[in-house]
Formats: sequence, C-alpha cells, structure tokens
Amino acid sequence: MNLLEFFKSGSGLLLVLLTLVQIAPIKVNPWSAIFKAVGKSINKDVLKMLNTLKDAQEETKERLDEHIRTDDDRNADLHRARILQFNNELLREIPHTREDFIEILSEVDFYEKYCGSHPQYKNNRAVHAVENIKKCYAERLQKHDFL
Repeated sequence: MNLLEFFKSGSGLLLVLLTLVQIAPIKVNPWSAIFKAVGKSINKDVLKMLNTLKDAQEETKERLDEHIRTDDDRNADLHRARILQFNNELLREIPHTREDFIEILSEVDFYEKYCGSHPQYKNNRAVHAVENIKKCYAERLQKHDFL
C-alpha cells in the first residue's frame, strides 16, 4: 500500500484529522484519549496490583493508628497510676521531699496535657487526686516543711 492508497482508504484522512484536532485549541484530545486507553489496557494487571497494595497500606495504617492510640492511652494510664499512688501516700501522711513533689507535678503536667489534647480519653479518676497534690504542695511551700 503506497501513500496515495493509504489516504484514499480513509485511514490517512483519519490520521490527519485526529492530528489536527489534537493540535487545535479544543479540549478534545483524541490521541491522548487513545494512548490513555491503550495504556490502561496494557497496564491493567499492574494497576490492579497497585490498587490492592494501596488498600493493604490503608488497612495497615488504620491498624497502626489504633496501636499508637492504645499505646498513648496506656502511657497516660501509667502517669495517672503514679499520681493516684502519690496522692494515696499523702492521704496516709507519708512525708515527701520537695523533689518528690516536683517530680509528681511533672507527671501531672503530662497527664493534664494529654487529657486536654485527647478528649476521647476518659479522665474522671484523677481529678481530685491532682487537686489534693497541688493543695498539699502549696501548704508545704508555705510552711517550709518538706521532708
């Protein structure tokens, strides 16, 4: 088939028409659409595998986020346990040094900051203990009677 027969059969005319439409400032890009369709057809298996990997990655991210949240809550629970234990010692009138109070107040700071930034975390067990610790610390400061 020579060039003249190619154009007479209509294939050449279609080729020229598609090229002109592609170049013209029209939003229809036939070559791009054709190449995109061919590319999707060729890469069908790869795209399917990528979508499967993306779904698995999202599931892993969700599970990791849940583990991080659980770990953070467990860490806050440990801080709360230290606060409650210290308050219990105060209630039993066990004397403490100023450094003990400073250390427990840093635990209180962490715990209160965590509770403030995580509204879903239940904080109703240490509120009174924190108040008592702060009150006892203020009294000890006034009286200068740390251990």
